[in-house]
Amino acid sequence: MNGSTNGPLVVLVGPMGVGKSTVGQLLAERLGCVYRDTDDDIVASQGRTIADIFVDSGEPAFRAIEKQAVRTALAEHDGVLALGGGSILDADTRAALAGLRVVYLSMDVEEAVKRTGLNAARPLLAVNPRRQWRELMEARRHLYTEVAHAVVPTDNRTPEEVTQAVLDALELKEA
Repeated sequence: MNGSTNGPLVVLVGPMGVGKSTVGQLLAERLGCVYRDTDDDIVASQGRTIADIFVDSGEPAFRAIEKQAVRTALAEHDGVLALGGGSILDADTRAALAGLRVVYLSMDVEEAVKRTGLNAARPLLAVNPRRQWRELMEARRHLYTEVAHAVVPTDNRTPEEVTQAVLDALELKEA
């Protein structure tokens, strides 16, 4: 459906807990292609969790690892690709997404609380998670929007409904 030299068929971006992994897997099934997640790539290559990388090495080190993981995935993968929530902070990554079918999966803070519980496994939300989530979104929302070909709200929708909304927004046909 899409040659590997053209990059991923669909790239999903959005905040932690929005459902990029779940929707990405459903989307890949419906499109008849492979799903890949750069967070999974990072965990596999580093042999430790993202939370451990943050704690042991700090956010700047993690962001450098993440940038390389995204660059590699964009070059190698031709299916559905999900990016980590903060990957769009990097200007080179945003530039690399230009011209690709990028979908920003959005949600409000109440939905984030319901889905993630804004728990301690999310290293950027360790203290006062509700406020920190809002601050993260204030800093990132315009970046998600900047790279997005389409924005698909996920609030009060099932993963299947979000997947269909992505297909509709991109005018993609199922395999």
